[in-house]
Amino acid sequence: MYGLIHAVLPGAYIIHPVQGLLDYPLAFAALGLAGALKKIPVVGVAVGIVGRFIASFLAGIIFFTTLSIDGVVASAVYNGAYLIPEFVITAIVIYVLLKRKLLHIYL
Repeated sequence: MYGLIHAVLPGAYIIHPVQGLLDYPLAFAALGLAGALKKIPVVGVAVGIVGRFIASFLAGIIFFTTLSIDGVVASAVYNGAYLIPEFVITAIVIYVLLKRKLLHIYL
């Protein structure tokens, strides 16, 4: 739902319907994969971020760069530049919440 809302807000950049699907609803829906690994939430966060990376990476290669090694590297660097810090920050927050017993995960 967030991806759909984000797609219609100012600043969204959609040049093709498939790119719009990859960059917005599918990329943000992939974050939901984190819930599949409730027993190991930091790994779940990693899986969710990797899913989002794959969707945005594919959109970058297909629609914003060339299908060459330079395009692949450019898409990986661009998407990794914000998703790696997002993973690190989120993993730290989840870890601290778990250690302080502020995050109750019901299995």
